[in-house]
Amino acid sequence: MSDQHVDLVFEGGGVKGIGLAGAFAAIEQHGFIPKSVAGTSAGAITAALVAAGYNSNELDEIVLDLPFASFKDESFLDKLPGGKAASVLTDLGIYEGKVFEEWIGEKLAAKGKTKFGHIVDPDADDPDSRWCLRLIASDVTHRRMLVLPNDAPHLGLDPDDMDIAHAVRMSMSIPIFFEPVQHKNPKTGDTHLIVDGGMLSNFPVWLFDCKDRDPRWPTFGLMLVEPEPKKPIGHRIASEDHGIERGSLLDFVKSLALTMMAAHDRMYLDQATYARTIAIPTLGVGTTEFEITPDRVKALYDSGHQSATDFIGKWDFKAYIEEFRRGKEHHRGEALPTGVPA
Repeated sequence: MSDQHVDLVFEGGGVKGIGLAGAFAAIEQHGFIPKSVAGTSAGAITAALVAAGYNSNELDEIVLDLPFASFKDESFLDKLPGGKAASVLTDLGIYEGKVFEEWIGEKLAAKGKTKFGHIVDPDADDPDSRWCLRLIASDVTHRRMLVLPNDAPHLGLDPDDMDIAHAVRMSMSIPIFFEPVQHKNPKTGDTHLIVDGGMLSNFPVWLFDCKDRDPRWPTFGLMLVEPEPKKPIGHRIASEDHGIERGSLLDFVKSLALTMMAAHDRMYLDQATYARTIAIPTLGVGTTEFEITPDRVKALYDSGHQSATDFIGKWDFKAYIEEFRRGKEHHRGEALPTGVPA
């Protein structure tokens, strides 16, 4: 069955991550078995649930009934006049993120997979690659990307003992919208301010690449693409105001964060990467569209399912290895389809 194994990398994209569940369902229906998974932000949520053992039917039930609105857990400051600005100045974010962390923690506990030590591959060749889940976060205090649990020692933690729900909370901390995770290093006493991994790598498809040999199974990247890629990013995020006054400093910082997350890895998407990427049209759904309607949820899910079905129908692992893993040169940005902004 090893020829049916696959590593999966889920891109971040907030609410747009609904499309990832649809794509995963198609991947599973075609007989692929996830070996290792990784993700950033919303992709971290999907990756964690898959790593914990949720199959596509179970994931569908979760995603299609996801309580997005409940994740907007405001502090008492938000309820005061000018409260959102005060909350950002005081807590560095509008929503606390506690409801989300409790929710994902309960889902992981239901499968008995709450620590990274619960999801290890005993047959892994490299001890540093034995965890079946990798999550990306950004440590802004130390100005570095974190790959968790591998970088848990940087936070003063044992990788096996690190709480998965807390790592997901770190990865999905969209700046301004969610308060950053303030982690106190128990060994150094330093406080690490940790935000959304999408600030540094929203599509870490390189995580499972092997060196000096052919891969034994493929890695599929699941990317969320805009329906109108040539339209400026500013137009696509203009409606995501959350009560923030247009033209204010808060609006500027919010737009800065969303722009960075939306555009970051696109400039580095080359032929070899795109050849193994399932591009999922997001149908105009916003990153922070927490009030998304059931119809739009279903449409986005179906978009992911259809995109993965179309991709798998054309996938040829042997041809991929011959074209992209046998020393041939390919240049950045060559022959990218119009659905992906280069």
